[in-house]
Amino acid sequence: MKMALSDFGRNRRHRPVAACLLIVLSLLSDALMSPALVQRDENYPPTNVLKMAKLFHDICVEKTGVSESAIKEFSDGEIHDDEKLKCYMNCLFHEFEVVDDNGDVHLDTLFSSVPHSIRDNLMAMAKHCIHPEGDTLCHKAWWFHQCWKKADPKHYFLP
Repeated sequence: MKMALSDFGRNRRHRPVAACLLIVLSLLSDALMSPALVQRDENYPPTNVLKMAKLFHDICVEKTGVSESAIKEFSDGEIHDDEKLKCYMNCLFHEFEVVDDNGDVHLDTLFSSVPHSIRDNLMAMAKHCIHPEGDTLCHKAWWFHQCWKKADPKHYFLP
């Protein structure tokens, strides 16, 4: 006896099976699509990268007044809107000397300046994040970071 999925609703005998199937599929799709499940490997980014970025982090925290919790939440948690955080991201780009006066990140300069251990991941996440949107340099910097995080939440981090 052949049966299509559409037959489950018509046959009273199979309705409980159909309901269970729909619940399981719903739970699976929620679990597979949930950004909370995408976790960065505990050994990523490499320690040497974090050490290298620490000086720039400290300079930009001082310049912008962003909170450590806002940086950590964006890096490890959810994308959120915080003006000081946006300006922190812009400050990092300027300190790394990879952005021009229009807020356009020179990706070739960025790629050549980062350690080999993260270069491929950064190149992959930046592939579709090229033309920033935003009215200010801070908003353009945030655009890049949220685009990269959405593109590859497993490897994205904010120092």
